[in-house]
Amino acid sequence: MSNREVPANLPARTGVLGGGRMGAGIAHAFLIKGVDVLVVERDDVSAEAARERVESAALKSIERGAVDANFEELASRLTVSTDYEDFAGRQLVVEAVPEDWDLKVTALRGIEERLADDAYIASNTSSLSVNGLARELKRPENFLGLHFFNPVPASTLIEVVLGERTSPGLAAAAKSWVEALGKTAVVVNDAPGFASSRLGVAIALEAMRMVEEGVASAEDIDNAMVLGYKHPTGPLKTTDIVGLDVRLGIAEYLQSTLGDRFAPPQILKDKVARGELGRKTGKGFFDWPS
Repeated sequence: MSNREVPANLPARTGVLGGGRMGAGIAHAFLIKGVDVLVVERDDVSAEAARERVESAALKSIERGAVDANFEELASRLTVSTDYEDFAGRQLVVEAVPEDWDLKVTALRGIEERLADDAYIASNTSSLSVNGLARELKRPENFLGLHFFNPVPASTLIEVVLGERTSPGLAAAAKSWVEALGKTAVVVNDAPGFASSRLGVAIALEAMRMVEEGVASAEDIDNAMVLGYKHPTGPLKTTDIVGLDVRLGIAEYLQSTLGDRFAPPQILKDKVARGELGRKTGKGFFDWPS
């Protein structure tokens, strides 16, 4: 697939800020559709790790037949960098840095400074206010949330989060991008936790309270949701995959905006304090082999 074959409704030159698990997944999603992708990371070591993540995902997609493409050609359209200036000329940049307000504001402003006035910016935030972030930008009409789900290659959902000042043209374009990526868009107006995080965290917090109260084991609680409600993964294993620290941060934010029904259970606070953050540390509500 060459750039001439990029779906007409996808930006041919897209950037991603942050090459961790989510950022690499987002880069992969665009790359396999023919897009020229730039990933910017904070230093050379992180940039090289980001390249390896994206290329590994691309190779796996080719090997399992999900993508009919040549690996060398795919890799040739991937650029990794440590310089924000390289975002110049990109039509869309997706910010995928950790869920920290100050970090995201700094990142989004840095992106906007380098882009043309008609370029778009999206945040992959899973819970922070899109309206609040938009107020920190000079062109809020060109900004919205694109909440991808982990793992991005396997997920079929992207939450499109509209701010009060998101332009109608961008709202329509974002839906078409999602469709061109082979995924389904759920469109929501900005609200604490949007739709997915708010519902997902509510279920996960109740599951944690059930473990805390000795109602059932983590495994049995997850099995109840997987087998009884057809969830692909139980709420506690999902929490391990997302990261207990990430879930705690989202819960604390939702508690501050929506009230004590989102208060994080003590078991979650204790696990985070002990460094039991889930899959990334080898232990959360479950043990994860290294």
